Amino acid sequence: MPLDQTALLIELEPVVATNLDRHLTLAKEWFPHEYVPWSEGRTFDGLLGGEAYSPDDSKLPDVARTALIVNLLTEDNLPSYHHEIATLFGRDGAWGTWVHRWTAEEGRHGIALRDYLTVTRAVDPVELERARMTHMSAGYSNDHPEEMLHSLAYVAFQELATRISHRNTGKATGDPIAEQLLARVAADENLHMVFYRNLLSAAFDLDPNAAMRAVTDVVSSFQMPGANIEGFGRKALSIALAGIYDLRQHRDEVLQPVLRQWDVFSRTDLSADGAAARDELADHMASLEVQAARFEEKREARRVRLAR
Repeated sequence: MPLDQTALLIELEPVVATNLDRHLTLAKEWFPHEYVPWSEGRTFDGLLGGEAYSPDDSKLPDVARTALIVNLLTEDNLPSYHHEIATLFGRDGAWGTWVHRWTAEEGRHGIALRDYLTVTRAVDPVELERARMTHMSAGYSNDHPEEMLHSLAYVAFQELATRISHRNTGKATGDPIAEQLLARVAADENLHMVFYRNLLSAAFDLDPNAAMRAVTDVVSSFQMPGANIEGFGRKALSIALAGIYDLRQHRDEVLQPVLRQWDVFSRTDLSADGAAARDELADHMASLEVQAARFEEKREARRVRLAR
């Protein structure tokens, strides 16, 4: 018989506690200010009468700057993310301790990225602030606000996707400082992914059919949390064309490894409903393979055309 949300919270509490202890053992203390070249900074125009921003101030490639801004605006919506998981998981016991710890760690990411971008004049600070206000005013809402298994599945995939996006953005900047910073942020995201992945693994043992349905629903409709950023579609396309984060990476480096960890295609504990959900998932993964191959062909044709 499927477990209700309260029963799942109670059953998973010991797993949360164990993985929280594991996380705290592995997580490394780090300081955002150490990854910012403060000596490069200078006063902007405005109240202090400094120098106005110019696009020529930054040597970063345009697509790397775009990816950095998307990553930062995504991190900026942390208050909404905290509200969603605190509402779903609660603020007591091991669940609550994790919610606050996760929020504190994620908070560093936005601090570090904004300081780096502002000090190095990689962005127009006025436009960045306007974009932040617009994005945060829209907020973020969970597509499955009352479905804990769906939420666990989503964050397991999303944290890994964010890790890959940060790492590849760092490489695309061509700046050793930015690359170090984003590698550090990515390391946090990886630990967060492992935490959520382990929780859903335990949930599969408790209620395999419900977990399978949750995974299929999430994979089939997956969107990054920054998908409502203004102009996201155009920005995401340029990021994909640059190979920072594309459909191939999403399928092969995000979805496949996590699904493999959960052993979804070899499980023998599914009933008819769970097996039907797994079949849907297999069909969707096959469709993603076709879409990824088609995008790669078009991107290569574009590269050749531009080279000529």
